[in-house]
Amino acid sequence: QVQLVESGGGLVQAGGSLRLSCTVSGRAWDVYTGGWFRQAPGKERDFIAFIRRSGYTGYADSVKGRFTISRDNGKNTMYLQMNSLEPEDTAVYFCASTNGAYYSSDSLEMEESYNYWGQGTQVTVSS
Repeated sequence: QVQLVESGGGLVQAGGSLRLSCTVSGRAWDVYTGGWFRQAPGKERDFIAFIRRSGYTGYADSVKGRFTISRDNGKNTMYLQMNSLEPEDTAVYFCASTNGAYYSSDSLEMEESYNYWGQGTQVTVSS
């Protein structure tokens, strides 16, 4: 059994920063690729970023230069550092993990590649 739990969401003003955490239990992080997605009200769930166990990362164009994904395998935790936040970033943010199999970078932008999901944490950015 693998469980992922997000934390760190909240209310922040535009231009501010927030760091989300995702902690996994049941398995160690080290063999998995992790990803972050978000879903705004009435919108589809969109890819944000992924990080391989090697530390290789990929980002959606909408967050490049503003968001940074990282991981600490010793703490079984993945992070999403969000800077220069905009009202358009308001959404429920989800972390996810693969089952350890290899996926191409293009595949990792699709939610179908991820086997385990957290319940989400709300991020609200005000003007």
